[in-house]
Amino acid sequence: MQHIPCIFMRAGTSWGPFLDLRDLPADTEKRDQALLSIMGSPDKKQIDGIGGATTVTSKVVMVQPSEREGVDVDYLFAQVFIDKPIVDTNPTCVNMMTGVCPFAIENGWVEARHPETVVKVYNVNTGSYIEILVQTPNGKVNYADGDFMIDGVPGSGAPVLMTLYEIAGGATGKLFPTGNQRDIIQGVDLSIVDAGNIMCLMKAED
Repeated sequence: MQHIPCIFMRAGTSWGPFLDLRDLPADTEKRDQALLSIMGSPDKKQIDGIGGATTVTSKVVMVQPSEREGVDVDYLFAQVFIDKPIVDTNPTCVNMMTGVCPFAIENGWVEARHPETVVKVYNVNTGSYIEILVQTPNGKVNYADGDFMIDGVPGSGAPVLMTLYEIAGGATGKLFPTGNQRDIIQGVDLSIVDAGNIMCLMKAED
């Protein structure tokens, strides 16, 4: 049995293990097999792993110190399917991204400053850059003390602020993947936008 250290963290409305990418196999196929084993997939209950048997709790973050100029860490996100042997690294996850800064500080890769610390991140999934700011009073990450609230998570905590750069077309190479600012699909007027992830924007109905 291989031992792989991790920090298990809630980030936004998701949670999962944060791993040092260097602790995983360099070969993509072997790395994916390791992630499936860690999460307990494929199994709808993920009994033999640490996945939470829902989409938002079957996510993995892989981080390592970056060799890119002006960047602190590289971030790679993986969505692990629950009942299929699939590890998808095509999308990114902004929820899980909020844990990258604390993870880098806890590992000693970035020095925490008072009262706030900014970590510069390269998103491997989208080829984009992010600056993440967390509260670090007296050089310690503030996780819980704060009145910031988000839908879907009980209670409140300290805010995490992110500035995302060059995310347009990260998945498809185009801000509007269809080539149109507006499309009509099955009678619905909408816009398909690639901004970090591919999404559909439409007018909310009353």
